[in-house]
Amino acid sequence: MIQNVLLVEIRKALEALGLKAETEIKLEHSVDPQFGDYSTNIALILDKKTSEGPKILAAQIKEKILAGQPKEIKEIQIAGPGFLNFYLTDEFFISALKEIISTPDNFGQTGVLAGRKVMVEYTDPNPFKEFHIGHLMSNIIGESLGQIIEANGAETKRACYQGDVGLHVAKALWGMFKLEGELPKEKVPLTDKIKFLGRAYALGAAEYEEGTEDAKQGIIIINKKIYKRSDSKLNELYDLGREWSLEYFETIYKRLGTNHNEKENKAFDFYFFESETGPAGQKLVEEGLAKEVFEKSDGAVIFHGEKHDSSLHTRVFLNAEGLPTYEAKDLGLAKIKANRYPADSYYTVTGNEIKDYFRVVMTALKQLEPDLASKIKHVPHGMLRLPSGKMSSRTGQVITAESLITDVKAKVFEKINERDLTKEEKEEIAEKVAVGAIKYSILKQSIGKDIIFDFDKSLSFEGDSGPYLQYAYTRALSVLKKAEINLKIPRDEVSGEAQRSNLERLHKGSTSIGALEKLLYQLPEVVERSYQELAPQNLVSYLIEVAGAYNSFYANNKIIGSEEEAYRLMLTMATTIVLKNGLTLLGVPVLEKM
Repeated sequence: MIQNVLLVEIRKALEALGLKAETEIKLEHSVDPQFGDYSTNIALILDKKTSEGPKILAAQIKEKILAGQPKEIKEIQIAGPGFLNFYLTDEFFISALKEIISTPDNFGQTGVLAGRKVMVEYTDPNPFKEFHIGHLMSNIIGESLGQIIEANGAETKRACYQGDVGLHVAKALWGMFKLEGELPKEKVPLTDKIKFLGRAYALGAAEYEEGTEDAKQGIIIINKKIYKRSDSKLNELYDLGREWSLEYFETIYKRLGTNHNEKENKAFDFYFFESETGPAGQKLVEEGLAKEVFEKSDGAVIFHGEKHDSSLHTRVFLNAEGLPTYEAKDLGLAKIKANRYPADSYYTVTGNEIKDYFRVVMTALKQLEPDLASKIKHVPHGMLRLPSGKMSSRTGQVITAESLITDVKAKVFEKINERDLTKEEKEEIAEKVAVGAIKYSILKQSIGKDIIFDFDKSLSFEGDSGPYLQYAYTRALSVLKKAEINLKIPRDEVSGEAQRSNLERLHKGSTSIGALEKLLYQLPEVVERSYQELAPQNLVSYLIEVAGAYNSFYANNKIIGSEEEAYRLMLTMATTIVLKNGLTLLGVPVLEKM
């Protein structure tokens, strides 16, 4: 990346001057193009080490850099109190276009994490319960982080952790017993089976909260039997409901584009369940009890977080009945992950509401497995909210992910219904635009913030939306398709070596390097920064800039039939590559026709 080239030149200049930067050298894109392509304040930072003043030091650094005649640098200017502004050569931008076109599938990838192994856990819906918009948030953010981490060179595995035991399951099974006469047959559609599970859970939850004491105790007994698998009839219903839920979740993952385990045709590389993490966590807690990491209190086993950090609190890891709580299960999960896939880093994507909880659990793990605890990073996200009156829950209690996608899709149909498209084309466009609109709305803001989903803004084709990016890609692609008969060389050679090697020739006589060329090459550095900051919104902002620059280029320049047709087609092709690769890292679907 050109950033690294410039940093090397700056360090060499400092070394020649007998200076060394004690902190990271900051090299940023200039906000205004007239101030160059990159800017650094290193002379201001190192001013205290010299007696000349920052402007003189900047001049000395400039002189040392230019003495080496780096081919990428056209000019260096000193601005303000001592900023160094770098202007890159036209040849650099042309060579960047060559790189984009010669590596269309890989452009944007970096080697920052080469040789490292990473696991990203996200989504985590619980069998027997609905896949709601909280799970949707986790899935979209986790999927994008996984793509970005992988693009930076790490071997990346995706994981999903699901609560297949616990009180919520006992409530659902109580309802299944009560509604056993209505139990769906094997050939009934999956959607009907899921509706039945929803009714069963609602019935069990109501009985537990508002029913008789006998009902409540019955659900508690079911909860114990689930752990022990001691009741054959209960096991039969449990296995059936669990199977339905997991099968249903896979249909949602496919709609969202989460599909990484191709061998088994499943979304995730690893699936972890509380039924396996419970025993593992209980063993860790019992070992910790012997080491006085935990202590007993009223029959339960607890961890005093405040003893390690005053901002933490006390939590129960084994309840009075001797069963592992969520806390103990998370300890077991960490251990099982490490055993099943020894990695350098483990990311866990969940809602903000468990941020303090997670800190306590990780503090407890640190006392037991300090090395493992140091590898785990919690990525908490905000909540997805909907404007009042825009949409009601299908169940009356929670808003499901599927219902949100369906409602957004219906609005897309309204927008494209009059277009001259086949039924199949409308279906594909509506589905992909709906998914893209939702994903974009979630990823355009920092991960920790709550998001209010606005139907109209999310589906706008005018900018700052998923459909705007999707349409920009489709528009650029359509130019290449139209140009097929006008190209002086066969279409399949457009990205061939002969054509790529002549980009310099094609550019001769054209207008000066514009905003589009100065954006396209930046994708790899944006991908790296998005990983470093765990911020997909960096990539979103960048792609919006690229789309805007191409739309402006498209509006102000004749492409097909112009004297500069070949070069402008190359620029268009590079744009499609950058947009497609960037959208893929966000998990936003691309379309060839809109």
